[in-house]
Amino acid sequence: MRPSWQQTGIVLAGLATVGLSAWAQSRQVAQDGTRAAAHWQSAVDQAKGNTPDARVLVLEIASGHMLASARLSEASRTLATPGSTLKPLILYFAIASRRWDAQRRVACSRQMHIGGHQLNCSHPAAGPMDAQQALIWSCNSYFAELAATLTPDELRQSLSERGLLAATGLTPEESVAEFHEPLTRQQIQLAALGVEGIRVTLPELAEAYRSLAIELAAHSQSKAAQVVRAGLADSASFGMAGAASLGGVPIAGKTGTASAASGGATHGWFAGLAPADSPRVVVAVYLPSGHGSDAAELAAELLAHSPLRKP
Repeated sequence: MRPSWQQTGIVLAGLATVGLSAWAQSRQVAQDGTRAAAHWQSAVDQAKGNTPDARVLVLEIASGHMLASARLSEASRTLATPGSTLKPLILYFAIASRRWDAQRRVACSRQMHIGGHQLNCSHPAAGPMDAQQALIWSCNSYFAELAATLTPDELRQSLSERGLLAATGLTPEESVAEFHEPLTRQQIQLAALGVEGIRVTLPELAEAYRSLAIELAAHSQSKAAQVVRAGLADSASFGMAGAASLGGVPIAGKTGTASAASGGATHGWFAGLAPADSPRVVVAVYLPSGHGSDAAELAAELLAHSPLRKP
């Protein structure tokens, strides 16, 4: 029996209603996204008020969309040594690939000199550290010993698999990371510590931490993920990146301080995942002049004004 015109009309009306509902929902999602991006941009603008040279980038982890930025064009063209921000990337690779035992403890020498670089640790005095503790306190002695166990190819792999050594596509024109293949044990250590043989942009670092966040979530029960996730959370809570917690939003992250040449003026980095327990965004900061702690403070100020801060 063929349906009547009346029945057909009812069906068509129903389909139209469903279509309009889907369109309305899609439009609402788009509007919410626009409002969120505007809120993030306002937070960035307020945070960098007293630091006009700061480069800032906020990325949505799930989509990779850029939510807000400051001086993005310059950030995309500026290559700089990344300092200790490489440590969680290398640690994750080393533990996940079973090249390093997370329980292995290394005593901090406090005073360390490698290839013309004075790399003294500034963290509180402590006994031999395991992987999580070393990440919390950014121990150079620990990561120098870890790096010495890697081959040049393994070091490159630990960074390239996170996308750190490639263009991001976030801007039409961007510089691409420089990575000079290390030939000696010392060169591997210096590159792993982010002070020589490698220079990256802020967008590349932000994308690398976004990739790390996705990896940590995908393998949340693995030893590598547990150690790195806890180390980053504690680092930005009470460790070397503790200033990042002052914004009232739990964040997991890492600071980095380096210079263009040994003994030269320093620049500062911070890269973090927020909120710490279920990351939704990457917050990345680069200061052409300053220290990692300064970059962490700016990130905290940003988070204090962000959509993640609850009233």
